[in-house]
Amino acid sequence: MARLSNQDGQANHEGKANQEGLAKQEGLADWLPGRLAEARPVVTVIGDSILDGWWDGTIERFCREAPAPVVQVQRRDFAPGGAANTAMNLAAMGAQVRFISLIGEDSGGRTLLEQLRSAGVDVSHVVSHAEMTTTTKFRVSSGGQVMLRLDDAASEVPADGLRLMAAAIPDVLPGSSAVVLCDYGAGALEGAVRDALLENLGPQSEGHQTGRPGSDGAGAGFPVARQDTLVVLDAHYPGRWASLQPDLATPNAQEAARLLGTEFPGGAARCPFVEAHSDQLLRASGAAAVVVTLDREGTLTIRPNRDSQKPATHRTWARPQAEKQASGAGDTFVAALTIARAAGLPLTTSVDLAQAAADVVVHRPGTSVCTTEELATHLRGFADTALTDSELARQVEEHRREGKRIVLTNGCFDVLHRGHTRYLNQAKQLGDVLVVALNSDSSVRKLKGPDRPVNHEADRAAVIAALSCVDHVTVFDTPTPIPLIDLLRPDVYAKGGDYTPEMLQETEAVERYGGTVTILDYVPEHSTTAVLERIRSTGEAPQA
Repeated sequence: MARLSNQDGQANHEGKANQEGLAKQEGLADWLPGRLAEARPVVTVIGDSILDGWWDGTIERFCREAPAPVVQVQRRDFAPGGAANTAMNLAAMGAQVRFISLIGEDSGGRTLLEQLRSAGVDVSHVVSHAEMTTTTKFRVSSGGQVMLRLDDAASEVPADGLRLMAAAIPDVLPGSSAVVLCDYGAGALEGAVRDALLENLGPQSEGHQTGRPGSDGAGAGFPVARQDTLVVLDAHYPGRWASLQPDLATPNAQEAARLLGTEFPGGAARCPFVEAHSDQLLRASGAAAVVVTLDREGTLTIRPNRDSQKPATHRTWARPQAEKQASGAGDTFVAALTIARAAGLPLTTSVDLAQAAADVVVHRPGTSVCTTEELATHLRGFADTALTDSELARQVEEHRREGKRIVLTNGCFDVLHRGHTRYLNQAKQLGDVLVVALNSDSSVRKLKGPDRPVNHEADRAAVIAALSCVDHVTVFDTPTPIPLIDLLRPDVYAKGGDYTPEMLQETEAVERYGGTVTILDYVPEHSTTAVLERIRSTGEAPQA
């Protein structure tokens, strides 16, 4: 690879400055996707390519040979899948994407390359091989229902094709802000490719457990290509890559179960199960952090905790709608998580953004990507979501008819920080629906002084509503939320701080109808007042 030109060096300097600015960003905002696109991090994606075929038609009769419906195909759509879909999503969000994969010299391979090139993905290191079959998955549907899937894949991956892929790896890695490994068991990351990845990205001494890139050890023990490079692993069998010590591993529930060698419970019980086994997941994956994706239950992020032997966790909640024939939302999640981390966003904010991107595509049929503008529009949609008392009461009553447990909390939530997001995550886990009541601007001034709030109530509502753990937001102007408590009668009233229930005026109102008051953790060093005092005295926000 050529050396960086002066222009490249200037761009790299600007990119690092941009990273430093984003490193303190807590919470989502509609300008964030655009800022990530402006950063244009270089991301290398290496892995198994798939071509997704979606054939749709009508059914009016059964065939004579068997009791099978005859689908009269009216539309044929193709889209890159697997690692190729991850590359497409990264490009759509503004990353400069280099792609390494192995495909066949067939119509599927040609279609795949054409669509990747059109999206701006660098495919100069994709290996086309005469003895390889491009993995293609044809889904046949009618009336929105998939009737059949036909898979066409290679029975054996050519070894010389893998050697050609492996030869490209040392040339492509330099200059990459992030590397995403997509191992779906199709064979592209076996043999010589696996050896090259471990040689160029893995620790140089066996059993090395410290000095990860970006840590205080400045990457000691890792090859030059790993310095300042985020390594993200998306693999069906993540334990096979534990020796690589990736920075992030993103297993789904089934893949995490394989790591633990056990069966996962179903539904809402999965997240508590993952949290209970968080330490084992970190050890088995070899990763610095693990993000377990749980479909409709959202995600759980696990990482070591400096203040406790128990790993720290961060939860997101999906926003599911009616079932649609969507595919590839996990690829979108990995892509958004990668570009956010590569651009310098904190891990928890990156995971929240990735959840939002996945929410965009999961509501569409077929395999699709989330663009910068689509993600910004999605986040912008939270701007006017604060409900009036009467609207909120109707929503809560509907939730109650569905048997859901209602949690209410309140506060100023002026300058959002990690203490807020951790607190709201805890509050959500007390029930099914979290309602956040924000103090109005006038009540914040009475409580905090004439120079507060820093952010007006509409902006505060938009930022809080964008958090996946929050279901509804409202604004109240009374001295206490007691009138709102009387109206909504939440099952749980949550409060954060060094209180006891007896100290709160709201306790009597909650207990009068049989509700529960719960006091959650307080993080004094991350209070808004502490943040503002730090900014005023030093010009810097406290480190997360």
